[in-house]
Amino acid sequence: MPLPDDFLPLNDIPEPLRAPLEHTRERLAEALGEAEHLAEMTDRDSPLEDWLGLAEPRREQLARVLAISDFVAETLVRYPDWLMHLDASGELDASPDPDALHGWLEERLEEVEDEASMHAVIRRFRRARMVGIVWRDLTRPVDTDMWTTSAAVSRLAETCLEAALTWLETFLTPRWGRPAPRRDGNEQRLVVLGMGKLGAGELNLSSDIDLIFAFPEGGDTQGGRKSLEHQEYFTRLGQRLIGALDAVTADGFAFRVDMRLRPLGDGGPLVGSFNSLSSYYQDQGREWERYAMLKARPVAGDLDAGAELLAGLRPFVYRRYLDFGAIESLRELKGMINREVRRKGMEGNIKLGPGGIREVEFVVQAFQLIRGGRDTELQVTSLKTALERLPELGLLPVEVVEELMPDYVFLRDLEHALQALEDRQTQCLPDDELDRERVALALDLEGWPALMACLDEVRGRVRHHFDAVIAEPEEEVEEVADETAGGIPLEQWRALWRGELDEEERTVLLEEAGFNDPAAAARRLGALYHSRQVQGMQRIGYERLEALLPLLLDAVAVSDAPDTALERVLPLIESVLRRTAYLALLRENPDALGHLMTLCSASPWIAEQLARYPILLDELLTPDTLYTPADKMRLADELRQSLGRIPEEDEEAQLEALRVFKHAQTLHVAASDIAGTRHLMKVSDYLTYIAEVILEAVLSMAWKHLTRKHGFPLLADGSRADATPAFLIVGYGKLGGIELGYGSDLDLVFIHDGAPQGETDGKRVLDNAIFYTRLGQRIIHLLTAVTPAGTLFDVDMRLRPSGNSGLLVTSLKAYADYQRREAWTWEHQALVRARVVAGDARLAEGFDDVRREILGRERDVALLREEVTKMRHKMRDHLGGKSAEGEFDLKHDPGGMIDLEFLCQYAVLAMGHETPALLEWSDNMRILETLEASERLPAEECRRLREAYLALRSAAHRASLTREPARGRDEAFQDHRRAVIEAWQRLLEPPEEAAEPKD
Repeated sequence: MPLPDDFLPLNDIPEPLRAPLEHTRERLAEALGEAEHLAEMTDRDSPLEDWLGLAEPRREQLARVLAISDFVAETLVRYPDWLMHLDASGELDASPDPDALHGWLEERLEEVEDEASMHAVIRRFRRARMVGIVWRDLTRPVDTDMWTTSAAVSRLAETCLEAALTWLETFLTPRWGRPAPRRDGNEQRLVVLGMGKLGAGELNLSSDIDLIFAFPEGGDTQGGRKSLEHQEYFTRLGQRLIGALDAVTADGFAFRVDMRLRPLGDGGPLVGSFNSLSSYYQDQGREWERYAMLKARPVAGDLDAGAELLAGLRPFVYRRYLDFGAIESLRELKGMINREVRRKGMEGNIKLGPGGIREVEFVVQAFQLIRGGRDTELQVTSLKTALERLPELGLLPVEVVEELMPDYVFLRDLEHALQALEDRQTQCLPDDELDRERVALALDLEGWPALMACLDEVRGRVRHHFDAVIAEPEEEVEEVADETAGGIPLEQWRALWRGELDEEERTVLLEEAGFNDPAAAARRLGALYHSRQVQGMQRIGYERLEALLPLLLDAVAVSDAPDTALERVLPLIESVLRRTAYLALLRENPDALGHLMTLCSASPWIAEQLARYPILLDELLTPDTLYTPADKMRLADELRQSLGRIPEEDEEAQLEALRVFKHAQTLHVAASDIAGTRHLMKVSDYLTYIAEVILEAVLSMAWKHLTRKHGFPLLADGSRADATPAFLIVGYGKLGGIELGYGSDLDLVFIHDGAPQGETDGKRVLDNAIFYTRLGQRIIHLLTAVTPAGTLFDVDMRLRPSGNSGLLVTSLKAYADYQRREAWTWEHQALVRARVVAGDARLAEGFDDVRREILGRERDVALLREEVTKMRHKMRDHLGGKSAEGEFDLKHDPGGMIDLEFLCQYAVLAMGHETPALLEWSDNMRILETLEASERLPAEECRRLREAYLALRSAAHRASLTREPARGRDEAFQDHRRAVIEAWQRLLEPPEEAAEPKD
């Protein structure tokens, strides 16, 4: 007997599997005996000696693999010498390099002269590689897990596809020639798209491969005995490629091929041109085909052309914004999955049964389909990669992913164990006791009961998360209504919306819901229901509106002020009647409706913003970020990522992204303001951060645009500028003072460091002065251009040297000379609130030096007081005194914000030469703090001034949000006004000239 009885160690083999393993040993012994005899006759090396020379650890692995896998056992009985080849090549310990894999198969195919022989080579190659893959999966050497197993099977399928296709192209060339080149001169080849798990690179051990065939352009083949139209040529080639892998021969098959995912399935052409595929998906593509195309990836043939095809189909697969319109289809698919699960016999299927593999895949792909258009990080074919990215995007909690990932791996490991038994495509748990023992051993579990206990836990968790995705929103709301005392069923809201209630019933319902004016609410709803826009809606949009309105009315009723909420939210609904994906978004997210009511009830400004820019509704889906504005570093990072997804040459898309970013981030600030989660100073800080990161981005865009055309300008020091803009954007006013409010415009001044007589070094040379002027114009254009998402900011350039009559852009030297020689006192006041907000750091230091020099001059205090007071009276005469009885203008009336700002500016100009610390800051609060710290003003006076400024600014902020005039009641602000006026009298005016606050 060639193999001794103790050749296979049995220590780790369960008792029930030892007898079958002994039988396998005997069969191997017979096969090796025959091989030994054949070797003696043909004078070849004996495989028996190699088998007997196997080290103990390798024989332990062999015993484990043979005890589990009949497929490996049958293969080694048939080809006993393969084990040594696999061992020598290292395949029993690590997956071969893809290039090596291609090389091995190409070498074997070089001498093949007919298709039958080619089929045999590919099948034997695939079988040998699969023995190595199964071996590694069952023995788990270092760095081997389910993912590496799946990747190895996928690489094997791609290798077989490419090798078979290349061989067929060469073999068929004498008969039919080669396809005509494309219009750009490149050769044409068949494009093979891998779908499903092949596209994901995550095939299972015995997986089918789902394919779609395509070719770039029409034409006729050239150089063969017979010319064929490309459609016919590629169809015949595709048929032969399928046969090369799928046909069953004496050597079995390589991979089962499924072509049903192609357009029109089995009834459609086997191969489609790029144009026909694009037209089909654009005109006829269905939601399930979008779902299928998530995994599409070029796997053989012309990979570059395949990538080109998929890039063109990307708008079909991924909608530009959040695609809640796809949810109805996903819900139908989910329902279909649930119905399949309930079918008899599905409980034992770990893929299609409850809590199975398909449910994890559905959870991940649902997020990809809905969010992938905007969150481009999800535009990946790999489930593992997409699942890992969901927490980063705030779409699934980390703890959910930490459950789903290992549970999915367990299910896939179990799937591999089932398929390793016989190399058979199955996901059904075995009934046979020996097979159950084998599967438990493969997963290193103590028998079948332990495996089932683990499987039940995994399935329970998966099903829970599956049920949580795309739940029916109506069910959620009804549950809340049932739990709430006096909750109104959705059916009643539906009847109200459809006008099915009489006047008395409407009144009772609306009064019960908390409306103060039921008649007005009913009229408003009736007007919308009977409006031409609603009655003229297409079916799918009308269905979405019908589904949303009861949920909307329920959310209105729960809000603090139903009358106000309804009045403010209905214009938003009217604005999206033709963009019904937003109706779907609100219908699918009851929590978002709640946030919508909260924000609209508190602020008509927010309601107007949402109605003008419905894309902002997306922000309601993530309350964690909605009420938590990003700091400047995170803002810059988010904007960089957003712009990084858009080609630099697509300026329109970049501008749109900038505006969406600005509106969304401003909404976050306003939401946190309303919720009271941010101090007033922080609100202004965040609004200022938004402006600063946008200005940095706009400066960069404008600089790249100009330098691409004209090259880089010569700098004042004789060097050339580079990719870093040699330019400054200086913020004045509220931007400079870090005190931006909602809707504030930007007071800007542009400064450059170019050589006075210099020019650019590009093909289209420009004089420096013209270059920098165009750069400034470009920046203003980018900030003020109108897109569907509105504008970024209104810009005011009147504070530049010489105002509107001066140059748009000034050199730092000219700016300094102007400030030293020509600037008026009011311009030096404005300089107090000036600071660099974007641009070159070195040039910024130069500006700061100029600012400190000008503000730190010693001045004639009496003259300064006279000029500041004169300017303040002029402003007050022009803008103040317009308040009604009992009110005062928060900004312009005596004791208001402008008085306080002038006080700070006067203090800096009058005291800066003696107190340099005052020159550091551009914002009023820190100027007041410095005046206190340096004892230039009494501490109590500074405290009262700070409190007054905070109260005035807070009221102004609130007025912006509520769309009310920036006015306050005298009695509410009397103490604050008195503090400001007393300080003004003491520092700037004799007492008899100061105005008293109104009684």
